[in-house]
Amino acid sequence: MAKANQKIAMNPSENIAYDKLVLSQENVRRVKDGVTIEQLAEDIGRRKLLQSLNVRPVLDGNGEETGTFEVPAGGRRYLALGILVKQKRLAKNEPIPCIVNRSATTSAEEDSLAENVHRENLHPLDQFRAFRALSDQGLDVEEIAARFFVSAATVKQRLKLASVSPKLLELYEQDEIRLEQIMAFSVSDDHGRQEQVWERISNNSNMQEPYYIRRLLTETTVRADDRRAVYVGAEAYEAAGGVILRDLFEQDSGGWFQDAALLEQLVFDKLKLDAETVRADGWKWVEAAISFPYGHTSGMRRVYAEPEELNAEEIARYDAVKAEYDALDAKYAEMEEADQEIEDKLDQLGAELDGFSDRPHVYDPTQKTIAGAFVTLGANGQMQIEAGFVRPEDEPRGETDDDDEEGDGEDRDASQSEVDTGNGVVVNGRSVNGTSDGAEEPEDEGIKPLPDRLVFDLTAQKTLALRNALASDVDIAFVTVLHALVLQVFFRFANDSCLEISMTSNSFGQVQGLAETPWAREIAERHEAWDRDMPDSDNLWDFLLGLDEASRKALFAHCASLSLNAVVEPWNRRPGALAHADAVADTLGFDMVTAGWEPTVENYLGRVTKARIVEAVREARGEDSAQLIDHMKKDLMAREAARLLEGSNWLAEPLRLDVDDAVAGETVTDDEPDDADRDGDAELPAFLVDDADPSSDESTIGTGDEADHLQAAE
Repeated sequence: MAKANQKIAMNPSENIAYDKLVLSQENVRRVKDGVTIEQLAEDIGRRKLLQSLNVRPVLDGNGEETGTFEVPAGGRRYLALGILVKQKRLAKNEPIPCIVNRSATTSAEEDSLAENVHRENLHPLDQFRAFRALSDQGLDVEEIAARFFVSAATVKQRLKLASVSPKLLELYEQDEIRLEQIMAFSVSDDHGRQEQVWERISNNSNMQEPYYIRRLLTETTVRADDRRAVYVGAEAYEAAGGVILRDLFEQDSGGWFQDAALLEQLVFDKLKLDAETVRADGWKWVEAAISFPYGHTSGMRRVYAEPEELNAEEIARYDAVKAEYDALDAKYAEMEEADQEIEDKLDQLGAELDGFSDRPHVYDPTQKTIAGAFVTLGANGQMQIEAGFVRPEDEPRGETDDDDEEGDGEDRDASQSEVDTGNGVVVNGRSVNGTSDGAEEPEDEGIKPLPDRLVFDLTAQKTLALRNALASDVDIAFVTVLHALVLQVFFRFANDSCLEISMTSNSFGQVQGLAETPWAREIAERHEAWDRDMPDSDNLWDFLLGLDEASRKALFAHCASLSLNAVVEPWNRRPGALAHADAVADTLGFDMVTAGWEPTVENYLGRVTKARIVEAVREARGEDSAQLIDHMKKDLMAREAARLLEGSNWLAEPLRLDVDDAVAGETVTDDEPDDADRDGDAELPAFLVDDADPSSDESTIGTGDEADHLQAAE
C-alpha cells in the first residue's frame, strides 16, 4: 500500500504585543540605513503593516518559552515600529502580526538570509504600470513621489514610459529590448515612428545603441540650444502650437523643437518685427536674416557712433570735478603719510570723471539718413545689430560741371567731389579758379596754357625723379604703399594715391558658414578697430605719418593680409600663386591644424563621396577603423567618420601645404555615387562611441526600486 506524502504545515500566525518582541542577534542584515527606516516608519504609519514579522520564542534554561519573542527576519520593520512607538504614534503593547516559527528544522540565520535572498525587486515596467494606475486615480506626480519616498523626476521617468509604443513595451517585457533602449524611445511620442525605427535597427545589433535611437527619432528636429530656438524661446514656440521633445533619462539641454518649419517661420516673423524696431530709430534701410554670408558689407563705407556730447551744465560739472581732483591729487602728492579719507575722496571723484568719459554712443542723425543696419542672430541666439553701413549709391554727391571729364557716373570718395563754393570749384581741397583742370584759362598778356604734351613730358621727368627719391627712403616708401593700401581697404572709392598699386580682396561670400569661423570673426574685429580710428581720406597721409612704427606695421599687415588669395579655382589654377601661398605659410609656421580646423559633416565629410570618407578615416586611424564604417549609409558614415577623426590632426588634401598634391587629388573620381547605399546598414560598436553615459541609464531608472518594497522582508 502506497504511503501518502506528508503535507506541509504552515507556521501559525499570532498577534504579539510589540513590547514582547526583541531584535534577534541572528538577523543577517548588519548594515542598516537609518534614512530608509525613517521612511519605512512613515509608510507603516500611512498604510499599516503589510507584511508580518518572522519571530521565534525566547526559551529559558529549561527550554520553556518565556513569553518574549525574537525577530530574526523583519528587523527593519521592527525598528520602524520602534520609531512609531517613540513618536507616541503606536502603543507599546499594540498587537503586531507575526509568523511564529517553533520548529527546529531551520536556524534563525537561515530564515533571515532566505527572506532577503529570495526577494526580487519590482520590474520597472510593473512600477510604471503601478504609477500610471495611481496617476489615473487622480494622484499627481508630487503626491506619488511623497508616498513612495522617491523623487518627482523618478515618477516622471516611469510615467514617461507611457509614450513608448505598447508593441515595444511588450518586447521589453519579453527581454527582447533593453531598458536603456526603451528609455531612448521615450524621447518621441509618435508610436508609429518608434516602431518604424525599431524595424529599421532590429536586425542589426550595432545600430541598437540608445544614442543612435535618439538620433533617428530627433533627426528632423531642432535642438533647444540652437540659436533659432533660443531666439524664439520655448514659451513662444509652444504657444504657436509647437511640441518640444524631452528626454527625462539624459541631459538634453532643453530638448528638441519638433516642428522645424514652424520654428523657422517664428524666427522670420520675430526678425521682421525687430528689424522694424531698428529701422524706426532713423536708419534708411535695415536688412534682417538668420545669417549673412562673409563679406556682405564689402563695398560699403561705415560710420560709427560717437560719445554723446556734454551739455553746458555737464561741462561745468566736469570742469569743477576735474579741478577738485587735480587740486586734491597735488595736495596728496606732497603729504608724507597716507590718508585714507583723501584716497576715498580721490576714488569718488575719479569714478565721477570716468562717468563723463563712459557716455552712451550715438549716431549722427544726418548719417542715419544715408546709412543702414544688418540684423542677424548671434551664435548664442541673441539679436545682433551691425549698424552704420553706407551703400555706394547712397553716398552724397557733389555738383559737377556738365563737361567734367570724370562725370561718367563712377563712384568716388566725398573728398573727390567737386563742390561749388561760389568762387570756383574745389577739387581735392584745391581751388582751380572756377574751372576744371582741363579748362582753358583766359589769356593774360598773351600767355597761353602749356601744351598738354609738354606738361606730360615734364611730369614724366618729375615722376622718375620722385621714384628715385622714394627708393632711397625705405620708411617713407613703406608709408606710401601703406597709404595706397589703406585707401583701397577703408576708402573703397577714393583714388588719392600716386602709386599705381591695385589691391583685390575677394570676400568668398558664396561659401556657406564662412562668416561664423573664428578666423572671419577675428579679422572683422581687427578691421572694425582700425576703421573706427580712420580719419577722412584727405587727412589719411598725416594720420599715417603720426602713427608709431609698430602701429604702422600692424596696419600694413592687416591690409596686406586681406589681399591674400590661396583659393584653388578650376578655371584659374594659378600654380605659381598657390606655391607662393604655401611658402608664406611655411615661413609663418602656419598650418590648418594649429589654426583649429577639423573635418565635420558640414565642411567636408558630408560633401564628398563615401570612398573619400573611408579613405580619410583610413589615413587618420588605420584600416581597422575604416572597415568599421565602410558598409554604412552615406549620412551615417559621415557622422561617424567625424567622430573618429576628432583629434586626429587629419587634413583634407587642399588644406595641406603641398598644393600640387591637393590639386591632383581633386581630380580623383569615385565610381560610386554619393547616395549609394549598401545592404546591411551598420553603426559603430558601443566601445567606439562616447555619446552614451554608461552610468546614466540603468542607475537612473533604478533609483527608487527599494522604495517600492519599503515593507519587504529582511
